[in-house]
Formats: sequence, structure tokens, C-alpha cells
Amino acid sequence: MKTSLLSIALVFAAFGMQAQNTNVTETSKTTVRTVKDSDGERKQVKQQNTAEVQNIELKDADGKSLNKEMKETPTQVTSVTQITNPDGTTRTVDVDRSATYTSLNGKKYNVQLDAMGYRVTSDQLKKPALLRRTSNNSYIYRTNDKTSIAYFDTDGNIVLETYDDKSDKVSTEKFMKAN
Repeated sequence: MKTSLLSIALVFAAFGMQAQNTNVTETSKTTVRTVKDSDGERKQVKQQNTAEVQNIELKDADGKSLNKEMKETPTQVTSVTQITNPDGTTRTVDVDRSATYTSLNGKKYNVQLDAMGYRVTSDQLKKPALLRRTSNNSYIYRTNDKTSIAYFDTDGNIVLETYDDKSDKVSTEKFMKAN
């Protein structure tokens, strides 16, 4: 009985010391943005967690040498951004699209995360425009004088589709992501 208990304990210990077959690198970046206005001081905390996972494979796994070379394998990157608003609520964003975008006529627009979606600022806009996410992975773009549907294309650019009452047509405007 004593030997069977010892052998079971040895088997479990061997499984616990088994070599890992993945390289995992996790990084966390926290940004605190403080906004002072007539209502007082508000802080918004943005925490971006990135995990890089790479499977470990050997070039000559069946060879007899002790030191074996590692084969290059693709790295899978997962990034999750959490926003903590001044009121204490937290929301999770899969892909942070905050960047500077340029219109076809050369005007620059800054897109930044806010409590409910994104805020678009520019020298041309008197009041910041708002981007609010919808259920079908697009956004509602709202300024003082227009409301549009916005989405991000495969290159990360913003595409606005605006309906014109007078002409009964939809116009498309593209904003290129600045590198």
C-alpha cells in the first residue's frame, strides 16, 4: 500500500514538472488621462493587456542530440484594452482604434477613446464629434450638423456613409489612418 501511494505521488509530481510547450509573453500598459474643465478634474484610466503566445517546436525532434534547435513558429497576439471611466464604470475594447486620420483634402482628425466609444477632434470641428458603437460592428458618427454610419475597413481606415435628404443618395467619405 505504501509503495502504491508513493508511486502515484511520483506520477503526479512528474506531470507537474513536465516541460512547457509554449512561450508566453504578457505585457501591461496603463495610461491615465486627466481632464480639467469647469466641472472639475476627471481621470480616465486605460489599461492595455497584450499576450503573445508562441508554440515551441523543434527542428529535429527525433534526433539523438541533447541540444536541439527551435523551429520558428507563428506568434499569436491577443490585445485587450480596458477603460475605467471617471464614474468608476469599466468597459472592454478588443481593438483600440485611437489614432490620427487624414481626409482626402488633407485635414487631420484625432480619434481617442472616451467613456462610451470614441471622440473625434479637429481644428475644423467646433465641438468634438462622437463615434458610438452599434450592435452590427459599425459606429454612429454624430456632429452638430450630420449623423452618419461609420466603420473601419480592413486597412484600419474610417469610412463614413452619409445619407443626403435632398439628393436621396448616400455619400461615402474615407479617412486614412496616419502612420
